[in-house]
Amino acid sequence: MIDGSTLIAWGFRPGRWFHGALATANAMHAGGADDDAIFVALQAMQPAETLLRTNGVPFAMLIEPDNEQERANVAAVAEHMDALMRVPTIVAGAVLPDACPSSVVPGTIPVGGVVACDDAIHPGFHSSDICCSVAMTVFRRKDDPKRVLDAVHDVTHFGPGGRDRVHMPPDNVMSQFAKNPFLRGLERFAIGHFATQGDGNHFAYVGHLKSTGQVALVTHHGSRGLGAQVFKRGMAAARRHTAIHAPKVPGHNAWIKASSEDGRAYWEALQVVRRWTKANHVAIHDLTAAKIGNAIADRFWNEHNFVFRKPDGHFYHGKGATPNWPGFADDDDGRTLVPLNMAEPVLVLKHRNNRDALGFAPHGAGRNIGRKAFLRNNQPDLPAGIDARFYCGKPDFSELPQAYKNAASVRSQIAAYGLGEMIDEVIPYGSIMAGDWESEAPWRKGS
Repeated sequence: MIDGSTLIAWGFRPGRWFHGALATANAMHAGGADDDAIFVALQAMQPAETLLRTNGVPFAMLIEPDNEQERANVAAVAEHMDALMRVPTIVAGAVLPDACPSSVVPGTIPVGGVVACDDAIHPGFHSSDICCSVAMTVFRRKDDPKRVLDAVHDVTHFGPGGRDRVHMPPDNVMSQFAKNPFLRGLERFAIGHFATQGDGNHFAYVGHLKSTGQVALVTHHGSRGLGAQVFKRGMAAARRHTAIHAPKVPGHNAWIKASSEDGRAYWEALQVVRRWTKANHVAIHDLTAAKIGNAIADRFWNEHNFVFRKPDGHFYHGKGATPNWPGFADDDDGRTLVPLNMAEPVLVLKHRNNRDALGFAPHGAGRNIGRKAFLRNNQPDLPAGIDARFYCGKPDFSELPQAYKNAASVRSQIAAYGLGEMIDEVIPYGSIMAGDWESEAPWRKGS
């Protein structure tokens, strides 16, 4: 009997293909075939190895540094992109004005990076915060922005953990979990984190429209614990596939073949996670509207950590990049939200499908240096004139405006590169973030 040890001794690389190979080998052996004939047959079955490119695919750099720190940041981003564009599935790439490295590991897609891939979904390119997104609700009647911010604070929860079964996700979302291997068994995350906000740079922001003066609520968060678990499963599937077909490709650049059974299931899981995340924004906004007793005049949203498929058949991955072409999703209404920092307006852009940017716009202001490096070298103050709140009590100074790129520079680059047409702004009143939850979280103090 021929077993896996026999195939390894013959020089074959082990992998999932061994199951079919052993069945073929033993069937041929039982039929009287000799080892040479079996070896030739197995050579035809062995997956071909896909290699990293020697030279990377060219990519657009739609970013302009204006000081030494910016230049160092842009150089680091370019170095990561140069390594990334050697991954064999990638056919095009772009870097947006909010770009900054997301890791020190070479070839990690930067924040503000976009890549188009052929028959491949790369979980590492959308990251664990799947469908991180921004949603805006405009209230019909004039209102006190402080009252709105107070209401948001009362109806939701910021930071790690959840509030199990306080609110339930829609049935049309939850009904999909049992059918999908990437979602099955994750119902407790979908329920436990529903109608809650995240930590880090996730926020609830209240201001008024420059055009009408109406009060607006803008929330920023992703798919919480649900997305993190789906990401882990997606990365495991991607690494299994890539270990067979492209073992020399680094694990963080692993992919799932989109046309495979796993690829179709993962794509569907991403769509469910997207619907959950949109429903999560809507739940927080609806609870706020009910709390203040005000009607909703307008609402829209868009995501910036996701994968999109265009008519050309390629899969467009945006890491901290916002889709900005008409009809990118069924619920697109032609507008894009770009927050900058808590003391700056949230920009409302009309889509402008810039081909060099692969159809994307920046997702915000981005950073020039990491959080820890910023805190080592700076002692920032809370912004004057802004009602800046931290749900867990202690401010997270790495989220103050000084930690981000110059907002005016990002705005000017959006205009200079034609990345969106400004049609309105949300002028800030105040915002809520989780804050330093590790030291002063309310649940740690028993409150």
